[in-house]
Amino acid sequence: MRFPIEKSAAGILLCGLLALSVAGSAVAAKPTERSRQKAAAEAQRAGIQQKLTALKKEISRTESEKEDVADTLAESEEKISDANRALRDLSQETLETNVRLQDLATEQERLAQTIVSQKKQLSALLREHYVAGNEDRIKLLLSGDNPNRINRDLQMMAYVSQAQAKLLASLNANLAQVEDNREKVENAKVELEEIAQEQRDQKSVLEKEKARRAALLGELSSKLVVQRKQADSLQRDEQRMSGLVDQLTRLIREQAEAERKRQEALAAARAKARLEAEAAAKARALARAEAKAERDRLAREAAKAGKPAPKPLPPEPEEPKVAEQAQPVERTPDISLAPAAPAGAFAAMKGRLAAPISGSIAARFGAKRGGDGPSWKGMFIKAPEGTEVRSVAVGRVVHSGWMRGFGNLIIIDHGGSYLSIYANNQTLLKRLGDAVRAGEPIASAGNTGGNEESGLYFELRHLGKAFDPASWVKF
Repeated sequence: MRFPIEKSAAGILLCGLLALSVAGSAVAAKPTERSRQKAAAEAQRAGIQQKLTALKKEISRTESEKEDVADTLAESEEKISDANRALRDLSQETLETNVRLQDLATEQERLAQTIVSQKKQLSALLREHYVAGNEDRIKLLLSGDNPNRINRDLQMMAYVSQAQAKLLASLNANLAQVEDNREKVENAKVELEEIAQEQRDQKSVLEKEKARRAALLGELSSKLVVQRKQADSLQRDEQRMSGLVDQLTRLIREQAEAERKRQEALAAARAKARLEAEAAAKARALARAEAKAERDRLAREAAKAGKPAPKPLPPEPEEPKVAEQAQPVERTPDISLAPAAPAGAFAAMKGRLAAPISGSIAARFGAKRGGDGPSWKGMFIKAPEGTEVRSVAVGRVVHSGWMRGFGNLIIIDHGGSYLSIYANNQTLLKRLGDAVRAGEPIASAGNTGGNEESGLYFELRHLGKAFDPASWVKF
């Protein structure tokens, strides 16, 4: 009896240790969870991005002016923004992965201590079993010994066997958890290697694009200066912005209307299902009442004839819930442009919005641009390149990309037809469809779009019309 138990315990331990030693090679071949999540996120974002790309092309088709020299910088400035955002995201991923690795190391140490303790307990049980004489049940029953003692010994043997079985099961579970933990550690290490390689690639792209942009700026500097002073060019920039805002407003309203209709259809489907369920319940109740009346009549007749009473009706089945009956209305998967805040929340913050950036105001709403040009529709705030730009309130990103005259541009919908606009950024940190909190970094300041100075161009709009941010934001 001793040897089979010892062999089974040793076998389990040996299998666990062998599993730990050979499973490492399989992990590296598997795609990491990070890679799968990244691919899924990009696929989901593609739908709404197509809509915005078509929208920008539609705006471009309505323009009659020749190509702006700032367009030459567009590709380079977009790549610099993408590389900077990717580097920031990768840094955050590195921190999160390292924290996960620390947690896994702590868990691994705890499991190792538990397994050592369980091995000691198993050894003690086997030793006690050996010292007890290793008598099996058949030998005890045939020994002719005192029945009380035999019963007591049999119970003790049962307790020992149960303890051994539980301990072996627990040890096996912990060994499996160690293996799972080890796979997670290997996966996290592979992810860190992926992140490190992506960081090296993005840094290389960033350095090349910065050098390319600097060279282009040197070639185009005189043309940019002349073009920036042309009133018709500034006017076209403003018209372009107004066209984009109008199109975004229309798109947001279409999505809101589609969502309203979806909710109405869902409510109608639920109401219809509820009515059908109520009608079915009434029909079942009527049929049951008729069946009960018939059973009572037969029971009375049987009692008169001295026959056994008919069997009682079976219990009524439980009513299905209406929510389970209602069929959900299908919705096309898409990134929502619905605001992340309820209507009225932004208007209630008038005069209490935090400044989007720290810097000095170089141009105010309503002032003439270039002395005799069109009026500013927003404010230009001078700030060093790379200074964080923050959202003035909770909302959702409805545009994130390069635009002629405004460079790297981000627009946030705050609900109630209020939009905030942040232009000339070096880097856009948020993507289309992202929900943002008040004060959350969304970009970094720059001089993209052919701007002379580094900083942020900031606008607030309601129902498509620009208004003075000075009475809303605490600059």
